[in-house]
Amino acid sequence: MCSLRLLLSDSYDPWFNLSLEEYIYKNIPKKQSILFLWRNQNTVVIGRAQNAWKECNTRRMERDGIKLARRNSGGGAVFHDLGNTCFTFISTQEHYDKSISSNIVLNGLSYIGIKAIISGRNDIVIRTENGEHRKISGSAYRETSGRKFHHGTLLLHVDIDKLDYYLNPDLKKLETKGITSIRSRVANLNELKPGINHQEVCLGLTEAFFQHYGMKVKPEILSTDNFCKIPEFFKQFNKQSDWNWNFGSAPAFTHQLDARFDWGSVTLHCDIERGIIHRSHIFTDSLDPSPLEILAKKLVGIPYNNKSILCCCKEWMQSWPQYKKELSEVSHWLIKTIS
Repeated sequence: MCSLRLLLSDSYDPWFNLSLEEYIYKNIPKKQSILFLWRNQNTVVIGRAQNAWKECNTRRMERDGIKLARRNSGGGAVFHDLGNTCFTFISTQEHYDKSISSNIVLNGLSYIGIKAIISGRNDIVIRTENGEHRKISGSAYRETSGRKFHHGTLLLHVDIDKLDYYLNPDLKKLETKGITSIRSRVANLNELKPGINHQEVCLGLTEAFFQHYGMKVKPEILSTDNFCKIPEFFKQFNKQSDWNWNFGSAPAFTHQLDARFDWGSVTLHCDIERGIIHRSHIFTDSLDPSPLEILAKKLVGIPYNNKSILCCCKEWMQSWPQYKKELSEVSHWLIKTIS
């Protein structure tokens, strides 16, 4: 006998919602199917195998208070605000597959007057008024030990300008083995149905979910108060919100930085592994390269972020007061470039 659960999060915190998703996935009992509906505010979410520095403009995000969240599934980078509706299907049903949840999403959109189709491996698209097919949702999947998982994000009235702004990385010379997002032309559902909102979409998805399984259940509202005292959840949340997971789990990559100053040129080559500078070498035509050679050694072993670089540079500059102006320029350049 199949059992159902309908879960709704009242939090807009991506680290809480992704922790909740993972906790539910790990603890779902046998022969159960779950629909979890949620939203995040001002967040870039990247796939498990992606490099944050390659996928998004981390400097703009830090400046504007945009969170970074790494999910446990694959797929590409997406921007979330309250103009999105996020859905997660989790099941331990023996014959469950992703076509079931995909059809529930299509049927749910149909209930509220939106005609959509599946395109490619995992995109949901609509036909706009000018006849173009535009992406309104991508999906990612996961399967372990009889548990199956499908989640995605529907674009209702997301700020497309912010999507372009934060998912447009700096033009850095990065080389990485991680998965790179494939950019698609996207559209909001309000282009077809002005005034569409999260509650309306949730009602459509819920109705399709109930109709597929032939039963209804009461929704369960999930909040931080429900879970903050559960040790297993708290451990997952600490991981989800930690820099080492969101940034440090990036695949190994290299970064080459170039700059020219009045006193000479500088090229810094870094190898980064798990978010830590593993190797560093500086090339320069400066008349006295010694300070820069020392800096290259000091950078090894520190996290690849501007706060760590700033602390390193402050300590380094104290040893070379005679080059205060030049080293200040180098320090400013590194902090501005690495973020």
